[in-house]
Amino acid sequence: MKKMIIPILLTICCNASMAQQKDEAEQKNIVKINLFALALKNISVQYERAVGKRVSVAGLVRLMPKSNLPFKNSIKNAVDDPDTERQLDNTKVGDFAFTPEVRYYVGRKGALHGFYIAGFTTIASYTAELPYQYDDAGTTKTIPMSGKVSTFTGGIMFGSQWKLGKRVSLDWWILGPNYGSSNGKLTGQTALTPSEQNSLKQELNDLDLPFTKTTNEVNANGATLFIKGPWAGIRSGVCIGFSF
Repeated sequence: MKKMIIPILLTICCNASMAQQKDEAEQKNIVKINLFALALKNISVQYERAVGKRVSVAGLVRLMPKSNLPFKNSIKNAVDDPDTERQLDNTKVGDFAFTPEVRYYVGRKGALHGFYIAGFTTIASYTAELPYQYDDAGTTKTIPMSGKVSTFTGGIMFGSQWKLGKRVSLDWWILGPNYGSSNGKLTGQTALTPSEQNSLKQELNDLDLPFTKTTNEVNANGATLFIKGPWAGIRSGVCIGFSF
């Protein structure tokens, strides 16, 4: 009887180990949510699947329902200007984006494990509603503007992914610079006097948006700000994932 115990225990241990290895080998899929995005009022969900020994493909969907600016109170405290604070209070933004991605894992464990380099493309649409303020002969005037900007960018991201448990993983998007183009417009419709048209036209001409070119049209019925040109950004975040 004693002679049989050791072989039985070894058999049980081997079977359990093989079952665990087989279970892990079959986990070629991960669904993840970006925790950092939640702080920015974004819902960001990614699906990743291993398609080779060191290669995986992924698709990300990001959604931010139109709402107040993230960290609005912190921005207001930094600005400390009553007129700008009122403008921030009435500004609403939202976005939707889709990001396909291909990853190459450099470590010996292969796809879904360790450090990786990823190539990605992001197709995004941003919406905004804001009361645009300008100065007309020493008086602050406001024109309500709204519209949409569409962007198309591509980039390279560096990251690392670890297993925290049998089916739980942590994915760190370390740095993902991207660059591309934008196209869209913001429109405000309201009656403008000749003086208001000149003042608004001058301020829109002086508007400086980083990495982006703008042109405008102003007439007696309102104004349109056209946004077209380069667009740049950086991807980063920390995701919790479920493997299956």
